[in-house]
Amino acid sequence: MKFASHFIPRKGEPRVEYSTFGRHVAVDAWGVDYELLNNAEFLQAQLVEAAETCGATVLSVQSKQFEPQGATVLVLLSESHLSIHTYPEKGFAALDCYTCGETVDPQLAIDYLISVLKPREVHAKKLIRGIGELRVEEPELKPFALV
Repeated sequence: MKFASHFIPRKGEPRVEYSTFGRHVAVDAWGVDYELLNNAEFLQAQLVEAAETCGATVLSVQSKQFEPQGATVLVLLSESHLSIHTYPEKGFAALDCYTCGETVDPQLAIDYLISVLKPREVHAKKLIRGIGELRVEEPELKPFALV
């Protein structure tokens, strides 16, 4: 099994301690256009843009277009992940973004995606993780100005 290099110090190097703090935003989006949700290529481009918008480092991207409809896109981030799973026939998308540390705010990625998808209804929760007991919060969804 291969481990990321930031978890195991090289021989002779001091061990670095990282914060376990993280934020995980999960969103159920309803009333999204069928064509947007049924296009893995489009969704992949939007998730990468969302990751870059929040300052995350994209490591890799996996996507799958399902038949007869639906898509899943997973963006692996240095800070963790961003994903979408779609059910176009129901106008539904499940989104989530988890980032470790203080510097990358997953809410910015989610706000970007909500602005692109334009759902009629949104249900969201934010988990504060890595500080002991999980804390659940109501995220403040903010409109993102698309250029």
